[in-house]
Amino acid sequence: MDMEPELRSRLDAVRERVAAAARRVGRDPAGIQIVAVSKTVPAERVAALARLGVRHFGENRVEEAEAKIPAVRALLGQDLARDVSWYLVGHLQTRKAARALELFDEVHSVDTVRLATRLDRLAAARGRRLPVLLEVNISGEATKYGLPAGGWPHDRERTEELYAQIEAILSLPHLSVRGLMTVAPLAANPEAVRPVFRRLRELRDALVSRWPGHALPELSMGMSDDYEVAVEEGATMIRLGRAIFGPRV
Repeated sequence: MDMEPELRSRLDAVRERVAAAARRVGRDPAGIQIVAVSKTVPAERVAALARLGVRHFGENRVEEAEAKIPAVRALLGQDLARDVSWYLVGHLQTRKAARALELFDEVHSVDTVRLATRLDRLAAARGRRLPVLLEVNISGEATKYGLPAGGWPHDRERTEELYAQIEAILSLPHLSVRGLMTVAPLAANPEAVRPVFRRLRELRDALVSRWPGHALPELSMGMSDDYEVAVEEGATMIRLGRAIFGPRV
């Protein structure tokens, strides 16, 4: 069965909606990167999407990526596979950090100083500078991973604790901190999570003001149910699974 027409239809619809959301707030759609989250998606379907021009893929778990990434590369062939980037977007346990460095081009879920320090040491041993995003729990949900930012900026003590953790990570020489990532709460109405996206952008701006030497250009926020609102609030990366691949099986 040829899956490309279905994937192309979904991808075209997403791109149209991204462009419309960007235009509503005077942004260039070219500045928004679609990260196709391929959790539970077979390698054949991932490769088909890559052939349609998608070049950025996100995986949630090291274990699943261990088999899938080599399989996708084999299906694509050397030249096309070289153009595809793989991001770890799910929680990373410190004990799996070494394998993550072998598999992924970037880690978008750095959520503790301990994990960052481990990645820095591993990157140093490999003579590599690893691009990362800091995962921030901006909504303050107890069930979410991320640097704790629920009290920012009104709770002074918690804000200073957050800044101390971020400063420690920014000082690591073998990590290139490219920006922030968050997972918004589930909501029936995407407008309900607009304040979460806005606060992440405001936090990024505050960090750049505090540490001018770090541009932090990337904001990874927005998923299949709320990505248009995220684009309106400044997302530079949106992480889409179901919107592109269809319902998970």
